[in-house]
Amino acid sequence: MSVQFQDYYETLGVTREATKEEIQKAYRKLARKYHPDVNKDPDAEDKFKEIGEAYEVLHDAEKRKRYDTLGSNWKAGQDFQPPPGWEDLFGSFANGGQGRTQTFTFGNGGGFSDFFGMLFGDGPQAGAQFSSGDPFSSMGGGAFGQARQSGPRKGRSHEAKITVSLSDAYNGAKKRITLGGLGTEKSYEVTVPKGITDGASIRLSGQGEPGLNGGPAGDLMLRVNIAPDPRFRLKGRDLYSTLAIAPWEAALGAKVNVPTVDGTVSLNIPAGSESGKQLRLKGKGLSAKDGKSGDLLVEVKIAVPKTLSTKEKELFEELKKESSFNPRA
Repeated sequence: MSVQFQDYYETLGVTREATKEEIQKAYRKLARKYHPDVNKDPDAEDKFKEIGEAYEVLHDAEKRKRYDTLGSNWKAGQDFQPPPGWEDLFGSFANGGQGRTQTFTFGNGGGFSDFFGMLFGDGPQAGAQFSSGDPFSSMGGGAFGQARQSGPRKGRSHEAKITVSLSDAYNGAKKRITLGGLGTEKSYEVTVPKGITDGASIRLSGQGEPGLNGGPAGDLMLRVNIAPDPRFRLKGRDLYSTLAIAPWEAALGAKVNVPTVDGTVSLNIPAGSESGKQLRLKGKGLSAKDGKSGDLLVEVKIAVPKTLSTKEKELFEELKKESSFNPRA
């Protein structure tokens, strides 16, 4: 049996004396780089599978020992014959894989190389299986290509972005959205919760990838983007707006109507208000389940007339003579 040798150490870019931690670190770095969801190069998927195969062998002490037993004098790209006694030690591959066998499935359905099959058998047995789920979901407890026991597993969740108006976020709404391209479009009925904030997610359970081996389907996570509104600025749950007032309203005080998301309210302008003064309308921001709703903060800006009638000019001239106010004092 002639099998093309693969240097797993070279694949991961580590020495033959590398520790388990060094092997895992190298694997994580390369797997992030070549994962098909991240790297769109046509060869990325094959490279990703090679990296996963190398890690599957080198991170396991027993498998690494078997691999190292075949010798260190192979050259990458050469064919070789297994040494005498290999069949007895690691299972008979010469008779079609009869004996101790395992099968592995990787990523999105691609298989391992003939070399890997020669090392660990290629017969039909329900052995370990690589996760086709979120490739970065298990970085804390082992690399994401790590073999796992087969069985029912939840499908991978997907994420999409949707844009809603500020009014929909403020009041809540039911929306029908369509995702996907031509020929693969799918529509969903989405409930936008009242008070949802920018960047929050809406979960559509069971609308992700189908599960494996009878497992439940994944979810669809909709990341919410609240569209800009010409009347308000949004920060967290608080809304901000600017209100223009006349000089006499600022000096004498006044009651003026102020727009909110759901109508208008009367706002008291204190006498002596200056431009930049902020007035708060409590509870007029986005609502919250815990009752801590946001506020609407109104910044006043004194506006002056660009043109004056004859009478207005006379009154301003009279005010100028009578007033001792010096704004630069």
